Amino acid sequence: MQTQTHTTTDRHGYSLRFSPFEANYLLLATSQLYGLAGGGSLFLLEQNSNTNSSSTDGQSLGELCRLEWSDGLFDVAWCPYAADIAATASGDGSLQIWCGLDGESASNQLTPKQPLICLQEHKNEVYSLDWGEKWNYHTLLSASWDCTLKLWDCNRQNSITTFVGHNDLIYGAKFSPLIANLFASVSTDGHLNLWNSLDFAGKPLMSIEAHASEALCCDWSHFDRNVLVTGGSDGLIRGWDLRKMRTHVFELYSGEFAVRRLACSPHSAAVLASANYDFTTRIWNLERGESAQEVNARHTEFVCGLDWNPHRTHQLADCGWDSLANVYTPQCLSGDLVV
Repeated sequence: MQTQTHTTTDRHGYSLRFSPFEANYLLLATSQLYGLAGGGSLFLLEQNSNTNSSSTDGQSLGELCRLEWSDGLFDVAWCPYAADIAATASGDGSLQIWCGLDGESASNQLTPKQPLICLQEHKNEVYSLDWGEKWNYHTLLSASWDCTLKLWDCNRQNSITTFVGHNDLIYGAKFSPLIANLFASVSTDGHLNLWNSLDFAGKPLMSIEAHASEALCCDWSHFDRNVLVTGGSDGLIRGWDLRKMRTHVFELYSGEFAVRRLACSPHSAAVLASANYDFTTRIWNLERGESAQEVNARHTEFVCGLDWNPHRTHQLADCGWDSLANVYTPQCLSGDLVV
């Protein structure tokens, strides 16, 4: 299994995202001192297009540019309609919108060192960020440890709506890719909440106890509009169906440590990846039972970031607190056809 890697010395990985426009580009959001203190750095990385597919030796991802912020960066999201723009979420409660995140600007040192816009309303860390697609192109969704979510218009300095419905730290929020104006959020209160982004009253459509412990992540299926998944500090991954939310429709056990991030594959309806606090990234195939099809133990610290490359079938990236980012195709998927 051929892997490309990048080490961010003194910066600990929290989130990474492949570009929706360029197959070789990805952004990596990091924090100093594990996010407990210090600043943050955003890296624009490029895959080596001349890799030898028969080699399993690690090759380096190219670092095109690096941007600095005064507090830790916990999440990153590409703009869905502009190839060189992205947003980050920070420990100081702000969101930053950056530009010039493309190869030409970076190689000519034209990438601005300061963000275009800084959005500041949250009172605590912003831990999750999602940029609306299809129906919500100009809207950003932020989830914070101040127990609120906010919807932002990128062309305005103030948020559109503040959503209140969790009783504890909010770790993640994601727009549905298949249902207009619907998004989900999870919190350390154990609940999964569903929201209508057009409901300016800011109250949840539905709230269910997804985990008996902290709920840390969620993601939506790219194939079935009714299906989403949650992960918790109980080591459980649970699947939910919007048509019957009384209980989960499937459950996977990822071990005794927390599931920090989930990513449903855009290439296969049955494939799911999880980033875990036992230093592993696990690949699941719901058509092949309840056990992980592959357990990758490449990290020596918590794995926090996870993303599938939308341009390359089954290519996955992960990052962790060990300052290491990896891009690879899981061995269990290397021979699979697109479902």
